[in-house]
Amino acid sequence: MRAFEQRAGLHAKVPFDAVLHEWLSRSPHRQPVTVGLEFGVIRQLCLYRRRRDPDSFVPEPDWAPIKESTFLPYIFTYEEVVHLIAAASAHEARHLAGGMLRMLLLILYCTGLRLGEAVRLQLSDVDLEQLCFIVRESKGKTRIVPFLDDLARELSDCLLLRRRILEATATVDPGALLLRNSGQVLPVKVASEAIRRLLRREGLKPAKGRKGPRPYEFRHAYAVHRLTAWYHEGVDIHARLPWLSAYMGHVDVLGTQVYLRATPELMRLASQRFARHWHHLDSTS
Repeated sequence: MRAFEQRAGLHAKVPFDAVLHEWLSRSPHRQPVTVGLEFGVIRQLCLYRRRRDPDSFVPEPDWAPIKESTFLPYIFTYEEVVHLIAAASAHEARHLAGGMLRMLLLILYCTGLRLGEAVRLQLSDVDLEQLCFIVRESKGKTRIVPFLDDLARELSDCLLLRRRILEATATVDPGALLLRNSGQVLPVKVASEAIRRLLRREGLKPAKGRKGPRPYEFRHAYAVHRLTAWYHEGVDIHARLPWLSAYMGHVDVLGTQVYLRATPELMRLASQRFARHWHHLDSTS
């Protein structure tokens, strides 16, 4: 908002709607969700200004230059996830033990945490009695992320591995859940590179370049697999979408809606449900 205020101040003699349109269109590479969020904040400011000046400009919701998002993430199949977790267990490297990499992948896939959120977890953020993580100050807010018993058992094994690493290295406990073989905190960059090497070794990513799945795709897989399970269970997806949005720490539900068209299976399930809905309406009319 401060950047927009500065831009508006530099163009004080230019109509406000023109300044706003130029601001929202300043880069063709920005994500539609990001543009939409900025537009929403500025529109609220305009509505506030109208309280004092009834003639002041307030853009309508469809006024913003927002293009439809074309982003479609790579979605791991369930079989690929199982294979990658098994491969991670056998991973041995100078910097990261297989058990730690396995734990990282399980956290990412089972909870949908962002890579940075998972790597930054502290022991104090893990509650094995209440079965939840506390994700602190991520994207400006703290949230509680529940998990199931099977992940709790894996976490218990990880804590044993963690203790062995600290004993073998005689390192002062840094407090982080995930550690390098040296006993030091696992940096996000090292974790990301370890996952990329795993993806390349297992043939899911080319040997060089940025093509293919990324570490972030485990978060995408969590979301899509959760939505797919809900479709199979027959629940109201749009009623549950805010739940998923809050669980994953999205700013609003717009960041979660992209997953609804992420795979052919989801699209097929949605089409089948839509067809059944209209067939029911036709038969009762």
